[in-house]
Amino acid sequence: MAQPTNTYAVNDMAGVREDLANVIYDVSPVETPFLSMAKKGRINDVTFDWQVDALASASSTNFVIEGDDATTDASTATTRRSNVACISDKVARTTGTARAVNTAGRSDEHDYQVMKRGKELKRDIESILLANNAKVTGNDSTARETAGVPAWLITNTDFASDGADATGDGTDARTDGTQRAFTESQFKSVLQQIWNSGGSASIAMVGGFNRQVASTFTGNASKDQRADDKTLHASFTFYESDFGVAKWVPNRFMRSRDCLILDPEYWEVGFMPGRNMSTTELAKTGDSDQTQILCEYGLKALNEKSSGMVADLTTS
Repeated sequence: MAQPTNTYAVNDMAGVREDLANVIYDVSPVETPFLSMAKKGRINDVTFDWQVDALASASSTNFVIEGDDATTDASTATTRRSNVACISDKVARTTGTARAVNTAGRSDEHDYQVMKRGKELKRDIESILLANNAKVTGNDSTARETAGVPAWLITNTDFASDGADATGDGTDARTDGTQRAFTESQFKSVLQQIWNSGGSASIAMVGGFNRQVASTFTGNASKDQRADDKTLHASFTFYESDFGVAKWVPNRFMRSRDCLILDPEYWEVGFMPGRNMSTTELAKTGDSDQTQILCEYGLKALNEKSSGMVADLTTS
C-alpha cells in the first residue's frame, strides 16, 4: 500500500531535532578485587624493604634432664625482602572548543575524560600488581617496575612439569609451563601446602574461564534442591576444605592462566606520600587543557608462605 499523494512525511522534512539521550552507557568493568582487598601502606623510597621470619620446626624430642645445664637454642636472623616502586599515569587532553560545545551526557568534556582516565589507571594498577613480572630498578632511560604477586610465590605452588617457580625475592618471574586443565586435586593440594606452612588463605582468585571450571568442583558435599526452588544453582561462592574456607573471586585483570590462593592480610600495596592517584593540571601550551593522573606505588609480599598458586592452567 502506497503513501497518499502529497503527504508530508518525516523523510521529507528538514530541521528535525536529533533525539540523543542525555546519558552515556558504559559497561567497561572497573572492579579491582586485589587492590581493594590488599592492605594499604606508605613507602618513602623508590626501593623499599620489609622483613619476614619463621619459627623453628616443632620437635617431638624436646626432653630435658632434670637439673641439667640449659642449652642455648640457635637463633636465626630475619630475612630482608625488597621491591621497587613504579609510576603509572594517564593524561587527558581536551581542546578549548571541545569544552565549549554543548555535549550530551556530561557537562564538561574534559572532566569526563579525566574521570575515564582515572578508571583506566586503576585497572592498569590491578593488572600490574597481579602480573608475572620481576622488579626493575630503572634509570634515566628505563622505567622502574614493581614485582607482581606470581614473582613472590614459591612455597605453596602447583605447576606443570616444565614450569618453575621464581627465586621468590622479586628479582625474576616464574617460568610458565605447558598449560593444563584446572582440577580440584591441584587446588586442594595447594590449600594443604598453605596450611602446612602455617597460612590460612581465604581468597581463591581466578579468571573467568577457570571460575567456571571451579564451579564444577564437588568437594565431599552432596547437593540437593528443594522442589519449590525455581532457581538453578550452577555455582558456589565459598569452598569449604579440610583446611579452611576460601571465597572464589573472579578477576578480569589477572593472568587467566593462574589461580591465586591468597591471605589478604599478608599483601600490601604501598604508596608514595601525595602520589596515590594524584591529579595535576599540566601547563597550557596552546588552546587545550591537560590533566595528569599519577600513582607511585609498589607491592609488598609480607610473607609469601601465607598464600599459594595453581599455575599453568588452560584458559579456553
